[in-house]
Amino acid sequence: MADIVISEFMDEAAVDLLRARHDTLYDPELVDRPGDLAAAVAAARALVVRNRTKVTEALIRNAPELACVGRLGVGLDNIDLAACKARGVTVYPATGANDVAVAEYVVTTALTLLRGAYAATADVAAGRWPRQRLIGREAMDKRLGLVGYGSIARQTAARARVFGFTIAAFDPFLPESDPAWRDAERLDLDALLASCDVISLHVPLTAETRHMIDAAAIGRMKPGAVLVNTARGGVVDEPALAAALRGGTLGGAALDVFETEPLTEAAGEVFEGLGNLILTPHIAGVTAESNVRVSAVTAENVLKHLEALR
Repeated sequence: MADIVISEFMDEAAVDLLRARHDTLYDPELVDRPGDLAAAVAAARALVVRNRTKVTEALIRNAPELACVGRLGVGLDNIDLAACKARGVTVYPATGANDVAVAEYVVTTALTLLRGAYAATADVAAGRWPRQRLIGREAMDKRLGLVGYGSIARQTAARARVFGFTIAAFDPFLPESDPAWRDAERLDLDALLASCDVISLHVPLTAETRHMIDAAAIGRMKPGAVLVNTARGGVVDEPALAAALRGGTLGGAALDVFETEPLTEAAGEVFEGLGNLILTPHIAGVTAESNVRVSAVTAENVLKHLEALR
């Protein structure tokens, strides 16, 4: 039986690093075969996952040798942290390794939605010339509101400033004395929603943040504002967002995360026909470069933990 089990895709160089030291099972499709996953981890000491593998109390209970879980990313809502703690299983997120990828995604989609000029290729090629329809907005002198002001949000702010955005943020867990506030206006959530041209979400999914952006919150947003969610799908009430986009209350939205993942055809019907919407498959933090960094950090964390057990 394998000492290390990897249930989702990982950079091959990092996999080879693990294989050189330990018996390793690398099967990126294992996430879709829960029975095989449970059998594979039964004797494993380390499990490496992304966001789709559910590390449940039952899985942990049936893996008595499990000592650590390496997370190829930073979100931990797919891992039962209480069960891990109770069993003494250490969880290692790849903190900081995909910050740049997410920040670039946020700024890129915000600029795309504000400008609104990039979805008319077929019209232009067909000889139609929809110039007036494609007159959009600039980033200069717009305000970017960050809900949560951790490392990814700060990387986003740094890139957004280059385009002329001013920065505001809401983060009740970041003390007012923190030096990060020197570069951003500290606002409560209602004030941020009401005053910002672009809202970007950077919060974990908890009982408090579930549907934080619901119909009432959207109703408090600035008319024509753009919403970007790279955090977790449950933070946004998707039917309320779709209704606001259809009604013209919002200027656009980009969603990289969804309440149902992978997004099914049935769950995706709520977004049907929306032209001012960008949907991507939980890929904001995954680039060729970030995959190398995330994989390397995770491999190093797992190797150090297993070495310490000797």
